[in-house]
Amino acid sequence: MRLDKFLKVSRLIKRRTVAKDVSEQGRVLLNGREAKPSATVKVGDEITVQFGQKLVTVRIERVADTTRKDEAATMYTLIKEEAIPRNNDLF
Repeated sequence: MRLDKFLKVSRLIKRRTVAKDVSEQGRVLLNGREAKPSATVKVGDEITVQFGQKLVTVRIERVADTTRKDEAATMYTLIKEEAIPRNNDLF
């Protein structure tokens, strides 16, 4: 499955076009490497997404073309969620 489609189906990102844009901006890592929207994902892969000042890392548990809203969270396991430190030491 394509990375941008997985991000949308799993509801990590609300729209596929937004998932595509985020990937093209270099804000998505697949197994520690920058990934294009067309990158293929499989069970066991780790995805890190930068949401503003937050990094979210998940492990893919299940790949499905469609899923219901209440089942979307079963497609991945949250590994860690961390804030990106701001460099306010200059002020």
